[in-house]
Amino acid sequence: MLKSFKEFAMRGNVMDLAVGVIIGTAFGRIVNSLVGDVLMPVLGLGLGRLDFSNLFITLGNGTFATVAEAQKAGVATLNYGVFINTLVEFLIVAFAIFLVVKQINRLKAPEPEPELPASKVCPFCASSIALAATRCPHCTSQL
Repeated sequence: MLKSFKEFAMRGNVMDLAVGVIIGTAFGRIVNSLVGDVLMPVLGLGLGRLDFSNLFITLGNGTFATVAEAQKAGVATLNYGVFINTLVEFLIVAFAIFLVVKQINRLKAPEPEPELPASKVCPFCASSIALAATRCPHCTSQL
């Protein structure tokens, strides 16, 4: 059983998948940082010093300036600002993957067009004849 598991784990597809997951995780961290540390502060500044991570609706009693204060008080919140951040992250990841797949497809060699047959079969005598022929050279039948 250990031998068959080793054979399964060492297949090319499993190793490719593992590498893809590891690189994807690292890429996700980069995108999170790009969105949280670069894009959202600039966007928030453009919208009048708005901090998206602190956009929330209190679902209980009280008024709080930040999500952390509301959570510390034990009040439930609807954190739509965090959702906006996550949505922007998703759009960036989707666009980046689109660009990568587009480049990979561009680099692939185009598939050769299938060759057209050079001849056809006479329906009367079953001899091979040229495609443009209108009469069979073997049985002289009209095609």
